[in-house]
Amino acid sequence: MSKEVESYNLGNIRVVITETENPLKLHVDCNDGTYHSGFTIRRYEYENYKRHMNRKITTAYKNQYG
Repeated sequence: MSKEVESYNLGNIRVVITETENPLKLHVDCNDGTYHSGFTIRRYEYENYKRHMNRKITTAYKNQYG
């Protein structure tokens, strides 16, 4: 099991960020109870562009499932 870095809610979307085998990458898991999405990002992106990432997640869920 990967170590959890952070978890939080973006409205009704649950976001869980975990470590990967590569120390420079993180896995982002998004779930709104109906739909699930996951992707990998660089740790640098997470640390420096988290707000932008959150906006992209919210927009993508609205466009795809809303």
